[in-house]
Formats: sequence, structure tokens, C-alpha cells
Amino acid sequence: MKTKIVRIGNSNGIRLPKPILEQCRLIDAVELEIQDDRLVIRPIHSTRSGWERAFAEMAKKGGDTLLQPDPRNTEWDKNEWRW
Repeated sequence: MKTKIVRIGNSNGIRLPKPILEQCRLIDAVELEIQDDRLVIRPIHSTRSGWERAFAEMAKKGGDTLLQPDPRNTEWDKNEWRW
């Protein structure tokens, strides 16, 4: 896709079409980096971004069950331990 560099105040910029912004998840702030002779634009994600949604999806699929039995659920715990 080709686009033109446009004047924005005392600076220059490019306009990014909405589908590109959505596909790249560019919302508020971005990180710019120069790699060789290329400009790389990356979204800035907060730490643990999307974890809540991922954990909810995992729970729906039953992926949040313990992999090992509860170690506190032994015969000694049941019969001998007193609070």
C-alpha cells in the first residue's frame, strides 16, 4: 500500500487507514524503531494486557484445573490433623 507524507503543523506524518490500525492493534500510543532502513511501528501493550480475557477463556474450557491432586488432601490430613 502506498500513502503520501502530509504536513501536520510544523511536522510531517502519514495517515494510517482504520483497517490497518485495527489489524495491528494500534490504539493510543505506539513504539517507533528504526531497523536498518525501515521504520517499525509497534503497539504498546501494558504488562499482562489481555490476561483477564485469556484466563476467563481458559476457565470456560476447563483448563484451570489442578494438574496434580491437592497435596493437603491426604489420609493424615483427614484423620489426624486438628485445627
